Amino acid sequence: RGVFDEKQANELNKDDLALIVDIARHISGIKTNVDAMVEARKVANKIDNEREKAVEYHDKVLPFFDVIRYHIDKLELIVDNQMWPLPKYRELLFIS
Repeated sequence: RGVFDEKQANELNKDDLALIVDIARHISGIKTNVDAMVEARKVANKIDNEREKAVEYHDKVLPFFDVIRYHIDKLELIVDNQMWPLPKYRELLFIS
């Protein structure tokens, strides 16, 4: 027997569900872009000429860093400190 009827339960759960969707979206964004970055690195690593390799990294690998960083920054704001196993980026700035 439920405490709330379906309408009440949906109303009470909507914020939790939105949070779960938001977390899942950022995790998916990280995974998708990390996988794509790894593939771009594989291509770049096959280049023998160091200058051409550097240009390839700059043009094809580096752009993934900003996208991945964006999703991680958003997750750091959402996920509670007790559940985040690593130092957060803002904390790294002040670790000596």
